[in-house]
Amino acid sequence: MNAFIPVILSGGTGTRLWPLSRQSHPKPFLILPDGENLLQKSLRRAAAIPDVQEILTVTNRDYYFQTRDAYDAVDSREGHRQLRYLLEPVGRNTAPAIAAAAWELQESFGPDTILLVLPADHLVQDLPSFLAAVEKARELAQAGYLVTFGITPGWPETGYGYIEAGEVLTAADGILGHRVRRFVEKPDLARAQSFLDAGGYSWNSGMFCLRAGIFLEELANHQPALSRALGQVLSHGRRQDDYLELPQSFAQLPDISVDYAVMEPTQRAAVVAGDFGWSDIGSWSAFGGLLEADAQGNQVVGDVVLEDAQGCIVHSSERLAALLGVEDLVIIDTPDALLIARKDRDQEVKKIVAELKRRGHESHALHRTVYRPWGTYTVLEEGPRFKIKRILVKPGAALSLQMHHHRSEHWIVVSGTAKIVNGDEERLIRTNESTYIPAGTPHRLINPGVIDLVMIEVQSGEYLGEDDIVRFEDRYGRTPA
Repeated sequence: MNAFIPVILSGGTGTRLWPLSRQSHPKPFLILPDGENLLQKSLRRAAAIPDVQEILTVTNRDYYFQTRDAYDAVDSREGHRQLRYLLEPVGRNTAPAIAAAAWELQESFGPDTILLVLPADHLVQDLPSFLAAVEKARELAQAGYLVTFGITPGWPETGYGYIEAGEVLTAADGILGHRVRRFVEKPDLARAQSFLDAGGYSWNSGMFCLRAGIFLEELANHQPALSRALGQVLSHGRRQDDYLELPQSFAQLPDISVDYAVMEPTQRAAVVAGDFGWSDIGSWSAFGGLLEADAQGNQVVGDVVLEDAQGCIVHSSERLAALLGVEDLVIIDTPDALLIARKDRDQEVKKIVAELKRRGHESHALHRTVYRPWGTYTVLEEGPRFKIKRILVKPGAALSLQMHHHRSEHWIVVSGTAKIVNGDEERLIRTNESTYIPAGTPHRLINPGVIDLVMIEVQSGEYLGEDDIVRFEDRYGRTPA
């Protein structure tokens, strides 16, 4: 039997779920009400498929360590699958990502390898129905089709593209799917209703099942320039034990979706439609749908007091939120940003993110708590010429050997033991002990212990930006400066 490899695409930022989803901690890492994130659920779903021994994840190089941490939490409770990673320097949409995965898996397992492409920011709640659809898609892919998964529409949705089904495709034991007659862009409400009335249309889920060699042939036929450039780029990747890091030249590839690049022009497109509790969690209303509603239709996370409030979605996990005499609002409270929007306009949250980005406001990209390969830091307070952080370093992890031009730092250990390099000095500092790092001094922080190291860092100086870092050595492969 041909190798069957789930490919998890983990690249989207989920701007419509701001302020919880941000560039440094995007939508796949968003914790759902049951305590797991979407990326972990994607791994569980992939691992549940029979005959799967390996799973490939395509993600940005900046998310590699975060992704491994998320997967470790799943693997500690479930059977192990071999995990591999394809690391992009920058996202270039789904066509280059899937093509890179197909190329990599073809090199490892041959052109008949079947890829099951699963976006990491989707939710599937009916696993048995999903697995049944996968089996149909796998059979069609084996026969040479490029298969997309359609979702049986439950209402006239204007936020999704649609797929019109054509000729029926059968096997000895029944219908497998249909040829794709056409793909349709996101329609207006009247047109979406007409699709629902006509039947034979499904929502385009963005999940695919295909043979590596056939997909790469179709890419060469319909996107020859991309195909040629991709081969050049991938030949210069840097391979490590469990990942292939793509070179910076990957950023020069066109930003194009797999629908435009291959699925629309190909004659091999097929669709397997089903209803397996799918959602792309593409808005706060969709997120609210995961929460139990009270008698007034409110859906809440956190400490919330509601008086004469109806139909509201509230997420306030850090402090008390009180609502009085309001209805149909989305209220998302985080330590550094508050979103208040009408529920019927929650698809427009991405406009807020675009404006923040235009202004250069860091809240479009960073939370107060920022994830790093070695752990996290949380900004507790800041003002002119000072910033206070809580730093958590995982056991065995280390910050880079670095230096700052414009700031000095004072470190105080709260729990655990720190091994520090401070200029020519190297020593241990323990709970309630501290050290001072003058500006211009090479320094490093290491956790030599088996428990988390927690410390408070007080910065002072003329400039406290995160870009005031000169790295001399870094075990995580980050840039020197």
